[in-house]
Amino acid sequence: MSTELRLVRTIMAALGALVGLYGVVRFLGLGWTNLLATLPWLAGVVVVHDGVLAPLVVVAGVAAARTLPAWSRPAAVFAVVVLGAVTLVAVPVLGRFGAKADNPTLLDRPYAAGWVGVAVLVLVAAVAIAVRGRRKGAARG
Repeated sequence: MSTELRLVRTIMAALGALVGLYGVVRFLGLGWTNLLATLPWLAGVVVVHDGVLAPLVVVAGVAAARTLPAWSRPAAVFAVVVLGAVTLVAVPVLGRFGAKADNPTLLDRPYAAGWVGVAVLVLVAAVAIAVRGRRKGAARG
């Protein structure tokens, strides 16, 4: 590994550790009542991830590996991972959870249109990845 690459990785690791440490300090500063109230939520996240999300991703990956041509698999993985993550983060605003009739300034943007815009960009990038993969495959074959 080159010295420059090692330096960049060291700097990135140090920055990541500092950000993580900041998060831990902020989390511990919430107080015992808030920390204890957070535990069921954290446990629920683990259960939902390990019990629902991860198995679905594995099943989708196996199905994709059996049905998609090899050159299109990286594009499909990219699209599913990015759109899946963006959609999970956007569920609260897309569902308008927390909107209140007496406060129209809450959730006052066209969030669905924004999500569609992101989806279009991700799909365009996925098509570009697939086209590149197909060209590489054709050049080899």
